[in-house]
Amino acid sequence: MGQETCIFCKIVNGEIPSATIYEDEFCRVILDIAPMAKGHAILLVKKHYPDLFAIDPDTASGVLCAAAKVGEAMKKALSCDGINLLQNNGPAAGQTVFHLHFHLIPRWNGDGLSLGGPQGSYAEGEAAKIAEQIRSCME
Repeated sequence: MGQETCIFCKIVNGEIPSATIYEDEFCRVILDIAPMAKGHAILLVKKHYPDLFAIDPDTASGVLCAAAKVGEAMKKALSCDGINLLQNNGPAAGQTVFHLHFHLIPRWNGDGLSLGGPQGSYAEGEAAKIAEQIRSCME
């Protein structure tokens, strides 16, 4: 999907209305129109990146600072007990809009919202082997 047809680019550019709660040079944060919890927001990176693997370091730093700022404000405004910061990369991970974005989901103790959990464990020595495989692919 190109930038000209990307729904998140259109929101960032003001072509589609949104309930914007924060904006700076790196991102726009809006309330999700289909929230998992009241106050669920989406942080949209202003520059079109398809996923986390394409972002430049300066933008990444700015976006993380914005997420922390908005998350802290959410905690105060909503009296929530915590915040989930979620980001999906690729269809297998649940990414449906291929424009880099982060979900900030307010959480309250005992709210019953499930985001999954542990799905297994490692066999003896398996964790060390996988860690080495990943390390060997880092630049």
